[in-house]
Amino acid sequence: MDVPKDQIATLMEHGLYDSAEMLGCFLVSSSTVSAEASPHLKAETLILLGDALFHRREYRRAIHTYKQALHHCARVPKQSSGISRSSLSLSTRSSVNASSVSSINENEVRFKIASSHFALSETKAAIAEMESVKTRSLEMNVLMAKLHRNSGYNRGAIAFYKECLRQCPYVLEAIIGLAELGATAKDIISAFTQVLSLSTSFLRTSSRSTKVSLDQIDPTRWLQRYVEAQCCVASHAYKGALELFAELLQRFPNNVHLLTETAKVEAIIGKNDEAIMRFEKVRSIDPYTLTCMDEYAMLLQMKCDYSRLNKLVHDLLSIDHTRAEVFVALSVLWERKDPRTALSYAEKSIRVDERHIPGYIVKGNFLLLAKRPEAAAIAFRAAQNLRSDLRSYQGLVISGLVHSYLAFGKTKEALYTAREAMNAMPQSAKALKLVGDVHANTSSGREKAKKFYESALRLEPGYLGAAIALADLHLMEGRNGDAVSLLERYLKDWADESLHVKLAQVFAATNMLQDSLSHYQAALRINPQNEAAKKGLDRLEKQMKGIDPDAADENDENDVEDVDGDTEEAELM
Repeated sequence: MDVPKDQIATLMEHGLYDSAEMLGCFLVSSSTVSAEASPHLKAETLILLGDALFHRREYRRAIHTYKQALHHCARVPKQSSGISRSSLSLSTRSSVNASSVSSINENEVRFKIASSHFALSETKAAIAEMESVKTRSLEMNVLMAKLHRNSGYNRGAIAFYKECLRQCPYVLEAIIGLAELGATAKDIISAFTQVLSLSTSFLRTSSRSTKVSLDQIDPTRWLQRYVEAQCCVASHAYKGALELFAELLQRFPNNVHLLTETAKVEAIIGKNDEAIMRFEKVRSIDPYTLTCMDEYAMLLQMKCDYSRLNKLVHDLLSIDHTRAEVFVALSVLWERKDPRTALSYAEKSIRVDERHIPGYIVKGNFLLLAKRPEAAAIAFRAAQNLRSDLRSYQGLVISGLVHSYLAFGKTKEALYTAREAMNAMPQSAKALKLVGDVHANTSSGREKAKKFYESALRLEPGYLGAAIALADLHLMEGRNGDAVSLLERYLKDWADESLHVKLAQVFAATNMLQDSLSHYQAALRINPQNEAAKKGLDRLEKQMKGIDPDAADENDENDVEDVDGDTEEAELM
């Protein structure tokens, strides 16, 4: 043979995919590799070339090459085809040395074709390819679970996730997937209990003569706690989830994954300061992680902490400027500087990964700010189709969708969406507040809104979003005194900048300018970057000087043209 095929296998093993692809072209076109003389040999060489193309992310070429290989496999007499389970796999380590290329597993080739379709977001084509594979490996079942979930076939996804756990109990993405699809902790644990029973029984027998802890006797106890924690998150039992994650962190301190999961739950229930501290700890342990860093960026934006946000974005750009998380963080950073550039980055994040929900959330928020509620609703609906529950991404998906509907007068759709969330999560204060927001939008529904806000506060007394919404309702009804009393009562227990800002706005509206000034200043002492406080204070100072705060500023006429959204990241920083 002009080009020994073991050489391309060696290149693949060392991750030299560019060289492997070029050498593969030589190998496939070699005059000694005649499809007529040896279709089996031709198929082997095409599979090697397909593997190189797959790792180079040339998925279309990979699919075409793998299908050519299958065509040649069909021409091999069955007795000499040597079908084996030990054939080529997608992982780098299994792209094989020469000794393992003696047989071809057609199921593995079909799996590679399906994986290429999956990488191209061609879910139906991937499922169609995998349906012809009857005996599936662990990685095949993981792919099938993802494909069925992406297609909305949740029952099929559950079945494949459970099969994954029967093959290997430590497939944590299967545990999370099952929890999110509504499986109970007992149901998930039962899927892998039999697999672990033998090893656990052996450990218990060998430990009878030795004094050991329960975790040493049953090393899978932590796995069961992890299942319970994920099921608590999925069922909105956030207090229980935080307790279980805290227990796990005692056994696995500084576990980046557990810390990230904890931060996400804290953000969901409005403990933003704790979530920010948790994300900071994650970055101190692993400064190169990108997982959920865009959600961290969104929290920093809510706190108006632009100094830390700017540093975060700078760090993320230096790690990998091609990831969707980085574009979302860039979008969040540019929101106050140039909304058009911010929207451009949000759209880039979606182009990079069309299943990345934070991209749709920030896009929807920017469109709402730009008074384009119909387009915002489309963005939020896209996010909802990917993940429909209120808990996802700090509850911003359903909330954004409801407020988009309200912004362009679709009150019925807003109420339906909010009620759907409330029915799914009757113990969620956020869901109750959403229904209240819809009723507060009409004068006839304000009494109902008041009841929903009060119910949300009874359910979660520390939910400041509901307290501020109720204060706004009092103002609409002319009950300024009730609004002040409510906000001052909350200030005794929660020294929060948003409460000070709202009180300042109330006092400004009732011409109590000195009281308004003191509360704006208090908000800025807590957070000097609070945009609402800075703008309110600027307005108030004009009022106190007798200047109309709504008069156009001469500087507004000299604003420079918007920066193009495709400016290089280095220049942006």
